[in-house]
Amino acid sequence: MADPIILNERYNLEERLGSGGMAVVYRARDLMLERYVAIKILRENYSDDPSFQERFRQEAKAAANLSHPNIVTVHDFGFDRGRLFIIMELIPGTNLKSILQRRGRMPVDEAVMLISQACAGVGYAHRSGLVHCDIKPHNFLITPDLRLKVTDFGIARALASIQPEEKSEVVWGSPQYFSPEQAAGGPPSPASDVYSLGVILYETLTGQLPFSAESATDLARLHRSAPPPSPRQYNESIPPALEQIILKVLSKEPAARYRTADQLGRVLVTFSEQKTIGESGSDTTTSPAVTQNYPRSIEARPVQVDQLPPPGLSSDYVNAPKGYQPYSRSQNPLSLDWVTIGLALLALIAVLGLVPFFLWVYLQYQ
Repeated sequence: MADPIILNERYNLEERLGSGGMAVVYRARDLMLERYVAIKILRENYSDDPSFQERFRQEAKAAANLSHPNIVTVHDFGFDRGRLFIIMELIPGTNLKSILQRRGRMPVDEAVMLISQACAGVGYAHRSGLVHCDIKPHNFLITPDLRLKVTDFGIARALASIQPEEKSEVVWGSPQYFSPEQAAGGPPSPASDVYSLGVILYETLTGQLPFSAESATDLARLHRSAPPPSPRQYNESIPPALEQIILKVLSKEPAARYRTADQLGRVLVTFSEQKTIGESGSDTTTSPAVTQNYPRSIEARPVQVDQLPPPGLSSDYVNAPKGYQPYSRSQNPLSLDWVTIGLALLALIAVLGLVPFFLWVYLQYQ
């Protein structure tokens, strides 16, 4: 850019990083905090719409409240030079779609590791009451150390604002990745994001989309009615157990899928752990990145009966880092018994002490 452009007298635009149908993304320098950020500037035809400005403002505020290692952080948003913009964390690396276009497909371990991270970020948003609505590999940024970050929660909608009977003429999402209910114009739900994650997992493992068509209308029809082809048809190295997970996620009915991204993430982590155990006796080993990059927030480990949380302690403690010592009755198995025995003895003494009194009263009346 020949002439420097500074938004809100603070953000100096330096380099154009990419563009889409709604916005253009730049690398910029925050002159106040002296750091580099990514700025998404909406196109003029959206910025001029007052209703869209209000919706954008609300959704940007909701996205700014998300703080998770697998979600791109939103720092700020505003309006300047007739354009709406949003300030985000600048992530080194490239998006998953570009990687797939270059490589075709990924090994099972690497694909499961990356999608598990995506599930952790999207699942956190689900717990915060937000649906992404536009899950696609273009919105998954991969850093050089294989950390995945989900971006573009700008169209996320608060679940509380979605009415179950709501129908819309506007279909949120990208036709290749949106869910059957989104294709029908219905309201998206966490299960809709899970379906989109399933499509991406399918593409990552096979190098193919489950459904392809020349028009968005035909794609919508396929998502709503056509069964997906077996992923092992394109990649025989996909384990049957993983294929069953993918086909479950791509169910037409939301209730037949995993209900949230967290549930899908736990299933994928369990699959990876079982696969690693099954291969432990062979020369094939799991890549260290597969285990090191799994977020502990979605790790699922067996819990013994004597390690159940005491009353008042959240069951989330089972996801604590390894080495955490949970409450265990085996630490002092008689502590509760001594209290019970002591109370029983006191009650017995009290009852026995009343016997002479009742006997004296009886003799007096006789």
